[in-house]
Amino acid sequence: MMIPSQSFSFIFFLSFIFNTLASPTLERDALSEFKNEFPISAPDPEDPFASSFSSWNTSSDHCSWEGVSCDVNSGEVISLFLEDIFLNGSLKSNTSLFKLQHLQHLSLINCHLRGEISSSLGNLSHLMQLDLSYNELGGEIPSSIGNLSHLSHLYLSSNYLVGEIPSSIGNLSPLIELLDLYGNHLIGEIPSSLGNLSHLTTLILAENHLIGEIPPSMGNLNQLTFLNLGPNNLSGNIPSSFASFNKLSQLSLSYNQFSGGGLPHILSNLTSLSSLDISHNHFKSKLPSDMSRHNNLEIFSASRNYFVGNVPTSLFMIPSLKEVYLSENQLEGPLEFGNTSTSSELQYLDLSSNDFYGPISEDISRFLILQTLDLSNNKFIGAIPESMSKLVSLYSLDLSNNSFTRLIPGSISKLVSLNELDLSYNKLEGQVPSFLWSLSSLKLSHNSFSNLEDSMQVVVSGRHSNLSSSSFRGPVHHVDLGSNSLRGSFPLWICKCTSLVFLDLSNNHLTGSIPSCLMHYIASVRQIILRNNNLSRSLPDIFNSATKLRSLDISRNHLVGKLPKSLINCKSMEYLNLKGNKFKDTFPSWLSSLIRLRVLLLGSNEFYGPISSHFGFPSLRSWGKRTRGAAECSNRVFGPSYAVGFVQKLLKDDNIWWLEAQASLASLQDRLWSRLVKEAVKERRCKDYCTTIVIVFKRG
Repeated sequence: MMIPSQSFSFIFFLSFIFNTLASPTLERDALSEFKNEFPISAPDPEDPFASSFSSWNTSSDHCSWEGVSCDVNSGEVISLFLEDIFLNGSLKSNTSLFKLQHLQHLSLINCHLRGEISSSLGNLSHLMQLDLSYNELGGEIPSSIGNLSHLSHLYLSSNYLVGEIPSSIGNLSPLIELLDLYGNHLIGEIPSSLGNLSHLTTLILAENHLIGEIPPSMGNLNQLTFLNLGPNNLSGNIPSSFASFNKLSQLSLSYNQFSGGGLPHILSNLTSLSSLDISHNHFKSKLPSDMSRHNNLEIFSASRNYFVGNVPTSLFMIPSLKEVYLSENQLEGPLEFGNTSTSSELQYLDLSSNDFYGPISEDISRFLILQTLDLSNNKFIGAIPESMSKLVSLYSLDLSNNSFTRLIPGSISKLVSLNELDLSYNKLEGQVPSFLWSLSSLKLSHNSFSNLEDSMQVVVSGRHSNLSSSSFRGPVHHVDLGSNSLRGSFPLWICKCTSLVFLDLSNNHLTGSIPSCLMHYIASVRQIILRNNNLSRSLPDIFNSATKLRSLDISRNHLVGKLPKSLINCKSMEYLNLKGNKFKDTFPSWLSSLIRLRVLLLGSNEFYGPISSHFGFPSLRSWGKRTRGAAECSNRVFGPSYAVGFVQKLLKDDNIWWLEAQASLASLQDRLWSRLVKEAVKERRCKDYCTTIVIVFKRG
């Protein structure tokens, strides 16, 4: 006869054997059921490398299935890692996934999950890592998340989660190391309970809609190495306790509304920082006077604040420094770089839109691997320093909107890596050197340049190329030489720019004809501005391949003859300004086939003949025509039938003619057209703001 204690032991033994044998089967069935909850599961059709459930075959050991890991001793499923599977569904509140009670790691990354996060997730009490990032989950973060007392890593980033961060999140294990809620729609304030997570090393709350001040309790998180709170709508001062974050390596507070003057003291103590981004805030103070202890700093971004004073020279002496962004502040004074080493690692320097003045220091030549330099929108004066020729790694140079004078130094030709140059809005003069023709983007507008170097030799990628050679293939895509004092003929080197997108030669004194050679290289051009020059002869028939051209302005020149019929190929044209020339042609009704054309200006030319009553021009918003010999067109209105009659009636109303007789025709037309549109829209007689109403005025 079996005694009671022996009977209990035997039953426990049988139960252990049963659970050991049954558990793997139950877990395999649970995984199969989970798969069947998404019957249309398949690799993401847009991701050829996406994994799938193809290995989940019930005839094989489920521990060998892709994404499944089991304990080597018990055989229990402890990890499920699925990424880039096109589940295209939601996690049900009773999903079989919750039967995997021994699960320690659950990752369903970029699986196109929708719906809400079930509160039942909080029952997976053994979870140490939960990653549901890059899905389409909505709803609020369930408060039951706080029940996961063993959790060390929580990723819910890049979803559509709403509501406030639950205060229960502060109940997570004090051993939690990472919390990532980036890229959702969370609102409200940061819960003070976050301060309980004293072992947190990474906290990411960026790209949400959080408001209010940082709770003082966050000062307890002195183990943080990575903190990202921006963009949000946070405000107020940075807690002084942040000064104790001596392990913090990366800090981003950008795109918030932080203010206060205690920041310099805090920053002075964060000596472990490698990346600091406090841009787009309302900080009002000086920068820390001494940054020499920041030996690990690589990136310093403080753009778009209200910092005053000068930039501490100690900043540029940090040997690890690679990027500095201080644009759009109120920094001032001469720009000094201190005793900077020629071994400086600085690659990007943006000090634009401040109040720096005086000449550029020759010490700038010490940044030998500098790639981007932006000093635009300041008050620099004097000549562009010759020493800049030592910046041989420079790719982009922007000195626009200053008061630089004299010539462009020839030593700039030594910048063999230079691709983008902006010297616009200065007081530079003289000749534009031809070595600049090889740059991808050249902006020299609003200076006093008098001529372009007359040379057929152009440096391209460090080599001299003969401009007359058919082998020349300049990489230029943006040329802006507008508003200078350039004389001479149209620069022929532009004809060889096969990648040209933007060309502005307006407001100069160029003479001669527009070259027909442009027809071979116009296919890529989006915008051409040649207005207010002295160009003459006819407009060449060069637009056969100009299908991408969106804007053409050749107004205020001396062009004659007829319009080239190749303009009809400009299917992307939105703006066409031909006014102020001497074109003599019949009214170009054929331009109505340009269905995207919004603005057509033909005034002060000699167009003649009847205008078809079926006017066309479906997208036209603005119209200008001053014509000779077209009295029969006086005050005629063209447009949709539901609006024409109403506008014609308004034209006969004496009250509409409130302008003085001496008013210019252009002024009369613009103001009258505006009044008619407002009246027509008010009476609901004109749809879409009368975009197709056209009024042709008789020349006065």
